[in-house]
Amino acid sequence: MIHFIRFNVVGILGFGLQTGVLLILTHNPLRFSYLFATAAAVEIAVVNNFIWHQRWTWRDRPSSTIAETLGRLVKFNITNGAVSIIGNLLFMSLLVGRLGLPIAGASLASVAACSICNFFLADRIAFYVAQEGRLPARTKPVIPRSPAASSRPALISGSRAGGERHVADQSAD
Repeated sequence: MIHFIRFNVVGILGFGLQTGVLLILTHNPLRFSYLFATAAAVEIAVVNNFIWHQRWTWRDRPSSTIAETLGRLVKFNITNGAVSIIGNLLFMSLLVGRLGLPIAGASLASVAACSICNFFLADRIAFYVAQEGRLPARTKPVIPRSPAASSRPALISGSRAGGERHVADQSAD
């Protein structure tokens, strides 16, 4: 739960940055398109958020090398960046382009719509660390059989579509 709370605190700060960049790019003499400005503002916020998530949100999952940090950045940018940019562009196009809503309000709605998906992508992909001593979810340990049970085949649950399969006896030579 602490990760979710921290993720949202960082997200709020990132939203402030994104909104500031968006307003600067759309309200200046150059007057960038709101879609271009949205993509640029989102990418700046994504990189900012990655730095904060790495240092604070998931500080209990530190990366051990620069290569691991860069790998996380790539995963974060591909997952959260893609959801944020594509989602924000789609929502902004709909909310501003078709419905005529103000840019700031449409941006808030767009970010909120993407945030839950982004948390799970960050937690399960970008900042995921396999815990030592745990078996992958679908792997079941094979329990050794007693000598009295050597005449019967062992059962391993959940390993086939039918739910069970028998393992042939393996007698010691």
